[in-house]
Amino acid sequence: MDAPGADIFQARHERLRESLAAAGLDGLVITSLPNITYLTGLTASAAEAVVTARGVWLVTDGRYALPLQATAEALPGLVAREVQPGRSHDETLAVVIAESGAGRLGFEGGHISVRRFRGLEAAAGAGVSWVETFEMVELLRAVKDAWEVTALREGGARLSEAAKCILSNALAGLTEREVARRIEAELVRVGFSRLAFDTIVAAGPNAALPHYRAGMRTLATGDIVVLDFGGVWKGYAVDLSRTLVLGPSNAEQRRWLDAVAGAQDAAIAAVRPGAAPESVDAAARDHLEKAGLGRYFTHSTGHGLGLEVHELPRVGRWRPGVTEPPLAAGMVLTVEPGVYVAGEGGVRIEDDVLVTPGGRELLTDVPRMM
Repeated sequence: MDAPGADIFQARHERLRESLAAAGLDGLVITSLPNITYLTGLTASAAEAVVTARGVWLVTDGRYALPLQATAEALPGLVAREVQPGRSHDETLAVVIAESGAGRLGFEGGHISVRRFRGLEAAAGAGVSWVETFEMVELLRAVKDAWEVTALREGGARLSEAAKCILSNALAGLTEREVARRIEAELVRVGFSRLAFDTIVAAGPNAALPHYRAGMRTLATGDIVVLDFGGVWKGYAVDLSRTLVLGPSNAEQRRWLDAVAGAQDAAIAAVRPGAAPESVDAAARDHLEKAGLGRYFTHSTGHGLGLEVHELPRVGRWRPGVTEPPLAAGMVLTVEPGVYVAGEGGVRIEDDVLVTPGGRELLTDVPRMM
């Protein structure tokens, strides 16, 4: 099944309604496009939704008239509203808000500009009391339902297949960009609909740059090479990194590789329901500190995966005054410690991990040392 059924979407609506009730809200105006996809299945470049205790309204324009109609037919109780010629999205949304009858209405503070909010507030009129919310739907998205877990398992298996094919090839003599194109061809071959992000191929000194992409440097014997790539399967992103040494590794390269592999093992072992995301990060960071490489680990240990390649949970350092929700069964996250030594190179090893009731499950299965 390429898309969730109506029962899955209705269960998501009920979870959101429970959150709204707990926050004392009559409804929520949703302007985040991934959140709209999560709640309705509609993928569009412009859309809005309103969810209340008694209904779900979906607004989009004539470019998506057929998908809007199909969504309404698939989801009993969803009210479709097409923006009419000469009217704006927010004028239509204001009409929907009035129709919903919501008096105390949440809006997504992280997904709407001040200018747009003020215009919508004026259009909706004085009968609405607005309340800013943050990550209300994203917190629901962080815990995957059974359909999402299946999709992410399938995506992880396909990504592993693609990785094993490309990592077993001889890469010396190719440019970084040529290697990236080969990786992307494999992602297409195994069935991904699109890339999850720009493919990273970073060779030699470029491997010291965590978010380097792929340039014209030719891979040579002795190079350490970071490969980071991912695809989207049934709408869900999966992500993998491996680090290769072309030819025999030297002592320092082996030290980096062994330390990062050990840090990843420690972090994965820390993944379990109830664990603080910061504790997973700390497990990786402590291992690298003991190896004398802690100062070279310059990013967070991981991030959530789902409709977006970066979503909740955030798996990073503890921050004063910020409490991240504990890990829960159904969350899917990357575990990707790294070491980056300016001017010399770097290492990153990344896998996708599902939090299970009893601990964890690796969704990617690729040898770390090739």
